[in-house]
Amino acid sequence: MRRGVIDRRTTETQIALTVGLDGKGTYTVRTGIRFLDHMLELFARHGGFDLKVDARGDLDVDQHHTVEDLGIALGEAVSQALGDRKGINRAGYFVMPMDETLAVVAIDLGGRPHTVVDTKVKVRMVGDLQTELVHDFFEGFAIGARANVHVKVLYGRSNHHKIEASFKAFARALRVAVAKDKRLAKMLPSTKGLM
Repeated sequence: MRRGVIDRRTTETQIALTVGLDGKGTYTVRTGIRFLDHMLELFARHGGFDLKVDARGDLDVDQHHTVEDLGIALGEAVSQALGDRKGINRAGYFVMPMDETLAVVAIDLGGRPHTVVDTKVKVRMVGDLQTELVHDFFEGFAIGARANVHVKVLYGRSNHHKIEASFKAFARALRVAVAKDKRLAKMLPSTKGLM
C-alpha cells in the first residue's frame, strides 16, 4: 500500500497524519474543529483513502494555523505516498452534485503548486469552522503535494452543502489523480522527465 506518514510540529500546531492511498476509506480524525473533522472523514470515505489525523493547534488564538497546517501535512503525506510518481494518472477531476449544489474540482500532481478556490460561501461560519479557511486548507494541500488544485462551486443554496460538495469532489478527483495506470506503469507522466 502506498502510504505517507507526517509528524509536523511547529510552535502553533502538532499534527500526526497518516494516509494510505490504496485504502478502504477508514478514518480516525481529531482536529479540535468538528466541521473540519467531518470534511476529512468524508474525504477519506469518498477517496477510498485510509486516514489518521491527530491535530492539536492554538485554537485559542484562531483556527488558521490548524486548518492551513493540516492542508500542508495532508499534501506532504500524499506526496510521500506517491514516491517518484511514476505510473500515476497525475490529473483528475470530479463534478459532485449535492442536492441543490454542484461543485467541480480538478487536480494536477505535476509538481507545481497553484490554487484557485471559489466556494461561493457567503457566511463567516459553517458549524464551528471559519469558512474563509477552506481556501487555506486547499492552498496548504497544493503546497504540500506540489499540485494544482482548482475548486469551484457552480451554484447552490446551502453553505454547508457548498463546502461539503467541494471536499467530496476533491476526494474523488484526487482518487483519480493518484490511481495507477498499468499501461504507463514505469513512465513518469511528464515529458519534462521530472515532476
